Amino acid sequence: MAKHIQPHNTLPAHSGTRIGVVGLGYVGLPLAVEFSKHFNTWGYDIDVERVNQINLGYDHTREVDSVQLQGSALQVTSNLQDISSCNVFIITVPTPVDSHRNPDLTLVENATKDIAQLLKIGDLVVYESTVYPGCTEEFCVPILEELSGLRLNDDFFCGYSPERINPGDKKHTLPEIVKVVSGSTPEVCDFIGAFYSRIIIAGVFKTKSIRVAEAAKAIENAQRDINIAFVNELAILFNKLGIDTLEVLEAAGTKWNFLPFRPGFVGGHCIGVDPYYLTYKAQSIGYHPEVILAGRRINDGMGRYVAQQVVKLLISRGFKVKGSRILVLGLTFKENCPDIRNSQVFSLIEELAGFHCEVVVYDPWVEPADTDQNTIFKLITNLQCTENIEFEAVIGAVAHSAFSDVNPRDYVRRNGVVFDVKGMFGLESVDVRL
Repeated sequence: MAKHIQPHNTLPAHSGTRIGVVGLGYVGLPLAVEFSKHFNTWGYDIDVERVNQINLGYDHTREVDSVQLQGSALQVTSNLQDISSCNVFIITVPTPVDSHRNPDLTLVENATKDIAQLLKIGDLVVYESTVYPGCTEEFCVPILEELSGLRLNDDFFCGYSPERINPGDKKHTLPEIVKVVSGSTPEVCDFIGAFYSRIIIAGVFKTKSIRVAEAAKAIENAQRDINIAFVNELAILFNKLGIDTLEVLEAAGTKWNFLPFRPGFVGGHCIGVDPYYLTYKAQSIGYHPEVILAGRRINDGMGRYVAQQVVKLLISRGFKVKGSRILVLGLTFKENCPDIRNSQVFSLIEELAGFHCEVVVYDPWVEPADTDQNTIFKLITNLQCTENIEFEAVIGAVAHSAFSDVNPRDYVRRNGVVFDVKGMFGLESVDVRL
């Protein structure tokens, strides 16, 4: 890549572009595999075990199957120097929040420092990690400049293209989702747009600034969070009124412009986290965002709400809460996905454990090692383990396809409680659904 990027309608025909994707999780690995079909591509991750698994053709996120991995030209490493010859670096590391729900940029900072060591004249750094508006230019670029001794737009270039991976979704895959792109100059934006167009069938959308692209990503998930919070609040209200929420939503959904959101738990690395990046930035400039934070409060409280409703039902039916055995179906943050990050099922379990209930969890997508040997519940590997147990309550927490033929009444004792969070069972099988 030349020192000064000139406008391009298509990428240069020569094979001079060498890509290094930093962070090989749900976002980075599928991206690296797609780019390797067109460019000399390296994938880099500090997790040696993760790199070894990928090199053996195994992706524990299940976003890329073994056939794709083994047939890919992608080179994967945990040695930073292996990607030193790359001239395009794409950073795809996670951006969680800390215990105070403030942005935790540790992984982005560390990745930026790593790339700064390798940065050369003419190199391009693109961030895909979700951040607040202004983070790339105000936080990341100064690190790149200080540690490399190079200057943005004189010596190296920068861009932002927010990830839109939807874990577990085999329909809306990376090539099928429009890619938002931005650059540190209009010419850089054009280059990045042409660059991503090689792998994105759905096309790219160019923004006029990096801050616009960062903000667009933040509000995508904040919008969903607020809408889900609204129907969660409706579910709480309708539960008090003795009205079935899903029946109400089906009736309202007959109007052409009614949005089809459903109640449930909100977790994961996007919807349950990204709004806090937006509210952090808002508060840093003296504005208190009422609606966004209200939505977060409602959604963050749904695990506790469900647990408390189950406990009330147990008491009303004469069961002793302490020592009650409760089977929870599903642990991940969404259906048909192994990701347990920020899953609200954990807050459900914690609340039940606070009432001294004995919680058993079954999730066919989760390995026991993934839960860090959590002591407040027992994770079982199949439902046959429960043959000799009669549970006082069953909670359908995550609507995995594997639960479609499960009848919760088969596992609960006579007069026991079945609470359906996701509308995954027939009404005849449940006592309450959210």
